[in-house]
Formats: sequence, C-alpha cells, structure tokens
Amino acid sequence: MAAIIKIDRSVIPACDVTVDRYEDIIRETAEMPQIGAYKISAELALSQGLPKLVEIAREYTDKPLIYDHQKACTDIPDTGKGFVKVVKDSGIDALILFPLTGPATQTTWIRAAKDINLAVIVGGHMTHERYLQSDGGYIDDRAVDKIFSTSADLGIANFVVPGNKPEVITHLRQLVIQYNVEPIFYAPGFIAQGGNISSAASVAGPKWHAIVGRAIYEAKDIQRTAESLVSQL
Repeated sequence: MAAIIKIDRSVIPACDVTVDRYEDIIRETAEMPQIGAYKISAELALSQGLPKLVEIAREYTDKPLIYDHQKACTDIPDTGKGFVKVVKDSGIDALILFPLTGPATQTTWIRAAKDINLAVIVGGHMTHERYLQSDGGYIDDRAVDKIFSTSADLGIANFVVPGNKPEVITHLRQLVIQYNVEPIFYAPGFIAQGGNISSAASVAGPKWHAIVGRAIYEAKDIQRTAESLVSQL
C-alpha cells in the first residue's frame, strides 16, 4: 500500500484530548511541514464522532487523519467489512489495526480495508510493561513476529512499533525486510514513556514517524514544543 504521509519523517500529534484541545493542536501545528498527520484516539472519537472531528481538522489542514480505535481488529472476521466502511465514510485517511485475535481476523479486516482504499497501519507490540509473556504479560512473544510477517505478506508496509524500545524496532525492521517490504514505522512511546526520538531514528530506517502525545497536548506552548520535537528527527 502507498505511503500515507508524503514526507519520509515527521511528528504525529496523538490527540488523546478534549475536542477543544484537539482543535488547538491542529490550529497551532497545521502549517508546520514536519507535522505529518494527526492521530485521533478512541475516547475522542466516541465522545464527538469521527465525522465531526474530520470536519474540524479540515478547517485547518488536509494532512492525513489516522484513527486509533485502541485496539481495532480484535473481533471476529465478519465484523471487519462494516467497521472499516464506517471509518472510511467518516473521512478518515488511515486506520490502526492490532490483530491480536489471529490471522483469520487479520487477513479479512486488512482485505476489507484495501477493497475500499482505506490505508492500514498494523501493530502488534506495545510500549508499556507486562505486555509480552517474557515480561509477565499475556501475549506470546512469537505472536508479534507472526502479526508483522502476515501483514507484510498481505502487502502492508505501514507498521506501529514501540518508540521506547529501539531493540524491538531493529528486530521488526529486519523481519519485514525479508518479505521484500520497506517498512514505514509509526512509533509512540516518547518523552512521557521514556523513549528518545533521536535513538529511535537511528534504527527505524529512512521512513518513520514519531507519535507524540502528552509532550504536545500538555504543553503550554504547543507550537514551540512541536518545533523542538521535529528538530530531533
């Protein structure tokens, strides 16, 4: 699938905020070339509705809007077609999927999104502790590799990776490349969660985007903070 963001590296504000703060973020950063897109949270979407949020954003920018349902693609395969259609019809440009319930759902949902030209970003690893079994969590460590390899085999090039875990980014990049896919990484986990943008940049390859939440939306000066962050790319 084609690149969602036109430039190779950017910062993506994660809009886990009220609708007023969402509008503030977009208004203050829309003219910055290295702000590549905006990520809309499930909480914001549920409180306002995706069509309204798209309408607000389009008053300031035509940059891509990415919806993160936190976590979509964890239901049965049959629900995928209707879900992706609702997201596409709202005006959203890309959808984040975490196919933790297996390859049947993963394959069906990805194909349903492709059928309607809705861009897909796939994730399988997360930034917080006690996620994988090796760290005391529920998810089999091997499942992450399977999620990424299956996605690459389906033609997916856009992936979410944990920005505060450079060693994981390195491993997953090497894995995806084996499928003749040049990955485009989207990485949360910076600043508040301990990740360093420059460290992630050194291992993510030529195309990647830093997803930054609290450091931007809690800032007193959104624009100046965003400018400081993009300088680290």
